[in-house]
Amino acid sequence: MWQARGVPAIRPIGHARDGTGILIRLLCDARGDYRRKFLDQVLKKGGDTVKLALHFGYTEADFHGPALQWMKPIAAKRGTLMSATHNTGANMALIASDEYDQILETAVEQLHRTSPNYAYKSHNIRHVQDYLDYFHIVTDAVAQQIIDEGIDQALFFNVPHTFYDTVVYEVARSLGIKTTVLSWSQFPGRFFSMNRVHDLGMFDPAKTKAPRYEIEQGSVPELFYMNDKWQKEGETGKLSWRAVAQLVKHLALHDPLKLAKPGYVVGNLKRMKKIYGGLPDWRDPFAKFFHTNELAYFEHLAQFENQDIDLSGKYIYVPLHNQPEMSTSSLGGKYRDQALVIETLARNLPEGWQIFVKENPRQGAYARGPMFFHRLSRIPAVRFMPSNASTYALAANAQFVASVTGTVGWEAIRVGRPAMVFGAAWYGALPGVVHYRENLDFEEIAAMQIDHAALEQAAGALLARTHEGIIEQLFFPMNPDLDHDKNAARVGGTALGLLKGDIPVTFGPDA
Repeated sequence: MWQARGVPAIRPIGHARDGTGILIRLLCDARGDYRRKFLDQVLKKGGDTVKLALHFGYTEADFHGPALQWMKPIAAKRGTLMSATHNTGANMALIASDEYDQILETAVEQLHRTSPNYAYKSHNIRHVQDYLDYFHIVTDAVAQQIIDEGIDQALFFNVPHTFYDTVVYEVARSLGIKTTVLSWSQFPGRFFSMNRVHDLGMFDPAKTKAPRYEIEQGSVPELFYMNDKWQKEGETGKLSWRAVAQLVKHLALHDPLKLAKPGYVVGNLKRMKKIYGGLPDWRDPFAKFFHTNELAYFEHLAQFENQDIDLSGKYIYVPLHNQPEMSTSSLGGKYRDQALVIETLARNLPEGWQIFVKENPRQGAYARGPMFFHRLSRIPAVRFMPSNASTYALAANAQFVASVTGTVGWEAIRVGRPAMVFGAAWYGALPGVVHYRENLDFEEIAAMQIDHAALEQAAGALLARTHEGIIEQLFFPMNPDLDHDKNAARVGGTALGLLKGDIPVTFGPDA
């Protein structure tokens, strides 16, 4: 691989570059107070052997990372990343890599999250060339900072899944820098680690001897981010005042003259009212954001609500991921395009089988434009499920479930149904999971028998490879007695051990 001039040579951990005693010159992505505490513990425990050379976070960091996502000149300790920079070619290692096209697509998709179609305070990019130009400018600036600081390791307290942290991660890897990535897990109070994002789920259960992880046969895990109401038929909704306010906000920001046209406003309110009346009351489509794309999306979705559900035939169940989300944009590769997943399944579908598709209850119009539904409508075997269809019943009666990396696969193998994954799923090495490749025999997959004892043994091996600690803020409210100082010390100590190589990562080619 081409390497930029000035890139520090990779050296074994434990050998200082110079007489300072510093073993690790660290780049860290740590946003927010709780991640900063993790970082502080890494530095405290590392002493003089670890130097924080480059920190991406908020204003207290060297550079404000999310400012790159929003394209806003928010200054941090070193000002703004883009100030007084010029092209150096430092990003050529990335540009010349075989993965360039996929990295570019991933970064652009993540940057698109804050486009005018999905955010009120959006960036101003409109054209595909502008996305391309901005990607090249930012990667060059990040690469030069890494080279100037002599970075040799990079630490991420979450899987990179926004524009700026994905750019930092990919640039670091292209320059030959060791990356360490932490990720929350489905095991309470434990977290995963890996050196490459796409190593997630990669390990050999037979290599780790550990007690079995008990799984009640036929049970599904409780997920705090899912609501049981989403699986049942219920009352339809009513237009909310919050939704009306979002319509007014949208027009005031983007097309204020339309506010002076009562017919236009009333027409939109009627369409919104009809949408609310056609969807379950747990959906509030426009409570947080209004855009004409959202209007078209929910009108399209509502047309599937009164369909009959027949689970007696042979079908593959595909519950769609919420997008934008780490599970697709970061871990899916080309299959972040979920329509491609369904088209791929259809190409290999046995005669008489169908593909049952259910929308994610959290989804909005992002990645669900009219063309998405048109692509699916061109596949005769596809049937779109109504909101009240139970995902548990759909999975239990399917020949198998298919997903990019979704938790539905973990749920399926627990109840004895095979799961096919298209991306880097954390449960990907467990019994009953099949990674998609060409020429798979779908009938053979459907006939798979999952040994529950073997599943418990493999899950136990995976649990044994996790690390103690809570690294995601979402889990703090579920642990009211958590000692945050002890948790930070524990996470920081583990992170340091991973950086030094004293603690093995959860996932990887040799795990």
